[in-house]
Order: sequence, then C-alpha cells, then structure tokens
Amino acid sequence: MTIETTGDNAPAYSARSSPKLEACNDPLVSIVELDFKTKEYRRIQPDDVKASMEAGKVVWVDVDVTQMDEARTLLGKLDLCAPEIVEDAMTREPATQIARYDTYLHLVLSGCRLAGHKFDLERVDAMMGERYLLTLHKGQPVFLEAVRKSYLADFVRFAQSPSFLLYELWDHLIENYLSVHKKFEERVDHVQQRLVGAHVNESVFNEASELTVDLLHLRKVVLPARAVLTDLSTRKSPFVSEATQPYLGNMVGTIERVLQDVLVDRDILNGSLNNYMSLVAHKTNKVMGRLTVVSIIFLPLTFVCGVYGMNFDQELGNMPELQWEHGYLFFWLLTAGIIAGLIGLMRWLKLL
Repeated sequence: MTIETTGDNAPAYSARSSPKLEACNDPLVSIVELDFKTKEYRRIQPDDVKASMEAGKVVWVDVDVTQMDEARTLLGKLDLCAPEIVEDAMTREPATQIARYDTYLHLVLSGCRLAGHKFDLERVDAMMGERYLLTLHKGQPVFLEAVRKSYLADFVRFAQSPSFLLYELWDHLIENYLSVHKKFEERVDHVQQRLVGAHVNESVFNEASELTVDLLHLRKVVLPARAVLTDLSTRKSPFVSEATQPYLGNMVGTIERVLQDVLVDRDILNGSLNNYMSLVAHKTNKVMGRLTVVSIIFLPLTFVCGVYGMNFDQELGNMPELQWEHGYLFFWLLTAGIIAGLIGLMRWLKLL
C-alpha cells in the first residue's frame, strides 16, 4: 500500500492504495476528504472541513445525531445546513422526500432494518452541496453501513464527480429494499405451502393478514423513493452531474420492478387465500348435499310415522290399518317403496 503525504503531514491514500481508512475514534462524527483528481482520500477533523473544501476537495461528513446536544454543537460549528434541518433529522419520522436550496439539496431517505418478520424504518438526512455531502442519522442504518464498506473502492475505480456519493447512497438503499422484499417473498411462499397442506391451522390466516399489511407498508415506503429518484434523474441541478443522472434513471426502473413485485406477491397471497376458501366452500357444499339427500328421504317417512302415530280410537275404526292383520307389513313395504322411489328419482335428476 502506497501512502503519500500532504501539506499538513496527514497520510493520504492514493489510487494504488487498498481502499481502507483508519478507524475513527469519535463515534459521533466521521469525515472523509476525497480528491477526485488524484483519487486520494483520508480522514480529517471537523476543524479542517472548510479548509479542505476551499482547497477544491470534497468531504463527506457523517454525523450520528443520537446525542442531540453534542450533534447540535458540532453541526453549528460546521455550518453546512440550516438549523431547522438538523432539528427535523433529530425529531421527525422517516419519509423519503427532497427539498432544493440555493447551496445544497436536502434528501430524506428511509431505509429498512429487518426485525423478525417486521421491519423498522431508519431515517437518513443527506445534504448534497457543491463540495460536500452531509449525512445525519440516529444509530447505524443498514444501507448506510453498506455504503461505507464499498464506496472507497468505487471512488478509486469509477468516480468522476461528487454526485458519485449520491449514486452510492441510492444504490445501497435500493439493495436494502430488495433484501427486505426477498424476505417477504419467502414469507409468501411459506403461507402458500401452509394453505395447500393437509391440515391448515387457523393461525395461517393471521399470518396472511399481517403479511398483506407488511407488503402494503413496504410499497408505501418505496413509492416516494421512486418519485424522489425520478426527480433527481430528470431535473437539472448544480449538485447532480449530468453524467450521473442516467445511472440514477436506471435505478428508477429497479424501483419500479420492486413495486410491481410487491403487487404480484400481494395478488399471489390473495389468490392463495381465495383458492383455499373456495376449496373449503366446495367441501362444505358436498357435505350439505349429502345432508339434503338424507333429509329428502326421511321427510316423507317422518310424515308417515306421524300419521300412524296419532291417537285415534282403534275401536271406532277411524284408522283401519291399525286393526288390520297385515298393517305392520304394509307400513314397512310403504316405507321401502318411498325410499326406493326417492333414490331412483334423485339418481334420475343426478342429485346422487
């Protein structure tokens, strides 16, 4: 690894270096200076940020605002964005959006962190200026960690302008959406397998309902991301190079596919539930059909039994069959004749 020395005797890593940085001792802030002409990069201190930008370098200032008072003090010294934006980053809920100012773009990005079957949103505020990128967040967002692991290698090999950092943010944010969606696809497959099993537990319906809600939640997160990314890829801005915009435009297509896949998963889930309910209804109808046949057979027999079970005076001869020697045999022959006749009729009507 080749290390070159800059004017302030701080180590600067050249394009021949392995894309790594020394560990940062301050958990609150990480600042990296990037020289797009020489492909050198190094960590600097907050006091060196303005001098670095005046020298034509680009700095990425990453601040964890979990410790609000310390973060306010640091950001006040750096003076890279308005105080109200800092307050929003500390207090507002994640909601992907874009705002344009004279000296920078303000992006609010909503990443996802899987927590069991659910996912939590992680807000990252990104201010893109002519010579800097400022990111504000609480904790360590998943997609931002992925950016830190790979952006230096891409910087050395491909980067031509500061908006490359914007591309890196969106590239890993979309990868984050894809990984969450993949987990949801696995859950959809699991629910499908449970619905076609021999024994279906009622808990599968609760799982299907929760999964439907989660899919809609993911769609609500990705939809505004598509709108913001479309704006960045089509609308001219001094902070987004025209060379970067086509790559951002390609990402719009990826987000569109994520949205379509979410809808397809939801349709598959609803279709599986409808098929299962139709199968249950069909089985129920078959059972009810058998019960109907039994009812049709026993209804006239119940009538005959009711007639001969009435309390008529046998001595008066009002019901001669009761005193007839073959009355009992006649009753059973009548019963058998009714049953045979009804079975023959229902077979002829294709009810059996």
